Amino acid sequence: MTSRALFPTLVYRESLVDRRWRRFNQDLADECQSLAASDAAGQRWSAKNYLGGYTSYGSLDRLHLVSSLFERLRRRIDPHVKSFARDLHYDLAGRTLAMTDCWANLMPAGTVHSMHLHPTSFVSGTYYVSVPKGAGAIKFEDPRLGYQMAAPPRRADAPEAYSAFVSLAAHDGDLVLFESWLRHEVPPAHFSGERISISFNYACPPKSGR
Repeated sequence: MTSRALFPTLVYRESLVDRRWRRFNQDLADECQSLAASDAAGQRWSAKNYLGGYTSYGSLDRLHLVSSLFERLRRRIDPHVKSFARDLHYDLAGRTLAMTDCWANLMPAGTVHSMHLHPTSFVSGTYYVSVPKGAGAIKFEDPRLGYQMAAPPRRADAPEAYSAFVSLAAHDGDLVLFESWLRHEVPPAHFSGERISISFNYACPPKSGR
């Protein structure tokens, strides 16, 4: 008798770096830093919910609709989300897949983004604008963890797919996609500079009936 794998959890990663990337990425970094300096509502929200850093999640969470630069980023991300949805075997016939939310994050050393998921969407992700050496990596949690009850720990040499937590260190220009129900966090880290990322959600309305 043989074992077989069921109920896979997929995470998609791709670099968006090309010959035009450096200027585009610098423009994104400049706009994110400008938002952090001028968004008073976001600063207030971050002071309560994003200690030590800045996020526009609580103030400007649809940047792709108000900024031509973020709209350009959306157009670059769209085909990757469609490819990921195909890998997940979702039936999108008759449905429109679209970015619904998009916000900026700036994390100096020591900033924590605690464990969470993204409701009201089915694909979420992050584009990494700037990742200084030693900056915190996104950390995913096994969605079955709360149901394992009396299970013993895994062996130290167990494959990554059997780990309770998996950290994914990203680089400047990387795109990471995952299903929105997958819990994740960014633990604190000590590094120089500022970790800049842009997070987003995708969803689609149900099929229209006749």
